[in-house]
Amino acid sequence: MVISKSVNLVVILGDQLDLSSAAFDGFDPKHDVVWMAEVDSEAVAVWNHKARITIFLAAMRHFRDALKSRGFAVDYRELDDKANKGSLIAELKAAIKKHKPATVILVEPGEYRLLEEFRNEIPNLEIRPDRHFLSSVDDFREHAKGRKQLRMEYFYREMRRRYKILMEKDKPTGGDWNYDQDNRGSFPRSGPGLLPAPLEFEPDKITREVMTLVEQRFAKHPGKLQHFKWPVTHADAKLALEDFITNRLPHFGTYQDAMWTGEPWLYHARISSSLNLKLLDPREACNAAQEAYERGEAPLAAVEGFIRQILGWREYVRGIYWLHMPDYLDKNALEATQPLPAFYWTGDTEMTCLSQSIGQTLDYGYAHHIQRLMVTGLFTLLLGVDPKRVHEWYLAVYVDAVEWVELPNTLGMSQFGDGGIMASKPYAATGKYIQRMSNYCSKCQYDPAESVGDKACPFTTLYWDFLMRHETKLTKVGRMDMQLRNLVRIEPAKKAAITRQANEIKERYQ
Repeated sequence: MVISKSVNLVVILGDQLDLSSAAFDGFDPKHDVVWMAEVDSEAVAVWNHKARITIFLAAMRHFRDALKSRGFAVDYRELDDKANKGSLIAELKAAIKKHKPATVILVEPGEYRLLEEFRNEIPNLEIRPDRHFLSSVDDFREHAKGRKQLRMEYFYREMRRRYKILMEKDKPTGGDWNYDQDNRGSFPRSGPGLLPAPLEFEPDKITREVMTLVEQRFAKHPGKLQHFKWPVTHADAKLALEDFITNRLPHFGTYQDAMWTGEPWLYHARISSSLNLKLLDPREACNAAQEAYERGEAPLAAVEGFIRQILGWREYVRGIYWLHMPDYLDKNALEATQPLPAFYWTGDTEMTCLSQSIGQTLDYGYAHHIQRLMVTGLFTLLLGVDPKRVHEWYLAVYVDAVEWVELPNTLGMSQFGDGGIMASKPYAATGKYIQRMSNYCSKCQYDPAESVGDKACPFTTLYWDFLMRHETKLTKVGRMDMQLRNLVRIEPAKKAAITRQANEIKERYQ
């Protein structure tokens, strides 16, 4: 008598849509089953933007169909199925009861909470490494051993050497490791001029069905869907990468930090959601950029800046997350306690930079890294918002937000909540930084040069108040010396006026 092989149940989460995943190693289509589920608990864990819910569900359903077309058995629970139990663990336990697998196979989740839930609740669990990334969790732990500070630059150099990207033997291409100084340009007063329109992906039948479901089921959630044109398949993600390499990469480096009214995309790639859902491999992105440089189609500074974000920053941030969780989530080095201003959910504010950046976020589920770091993030840092509340907002409103990448970027880099684990100093600035990098201030009622009075820019007022509130702590942060010396030059009477005006701003947003 031939005994049939016991089934393996292969769990695929919403941000693990990778056809070459370790989850499929040894997969036997005759006996093994892929399990996927859409559940309410993940959609409402934070007050998710409609576009974020949509991109996850649409990409999952397309991935399901891609697996089926390859002959894989897929046990898939849709969100509006009447039998849906509402949580991943409850759904998985029901699937285990149904299939009676010998082993439940799971690739490392991108969120500590989920990893612990699976470990604690699911028997016969086999956790496999996520080889989508170029550096494993163990690799980063080894890198971190014996280091007092974990700066991205040194990790990035190791990764360049390891993968021989932009290298000439043992030297960096062009002689320098980092061309960040060449990547901080702003547009002239006349603006960015004619910009290449990014490739858009019209929703197909599956995506339209998801959009209808989201509009009905999550009607009160923030955000809009009429602009939803994101890639939700592997094929479309590759087209998006090709479009960026051809049409925007040559100018990406120079203008990656620039901002302009009414221009959400500029020269940015818009592939982070594809990378974070695993629709696109980071090796593909790095290789495509390097090949463009080798063909003479993009300058070195632009190519290096792009590769640094993927090979360096993205991998480094993931390492920081897994090295410091679960304690990282509750870090609050500056003891910030203010609530998140209500206008972060509406964009309804008289400050043009915030209105533009938040309005764009609600329209598209997108803002580029400087809008996040030096507009929305800068304001909450200066205002003194509880960094956990800021984290929850960023996790909710961006289509590319997955906790392993979003949390360190927000709590660590943007809010300095980790006290310097990631950033060598707080990213604190007056409104003059925004004026230099955009045209936002030209259309605003506030003057970034003023810190007190009716025309004073709230960013500038709060900046000086921030330095005064945290002066003792910041004296221990070496890179803050110049900013603190500028603080000493302010007369006591003006300091008192700044404090009064800052307190009025804080009371306004209680």
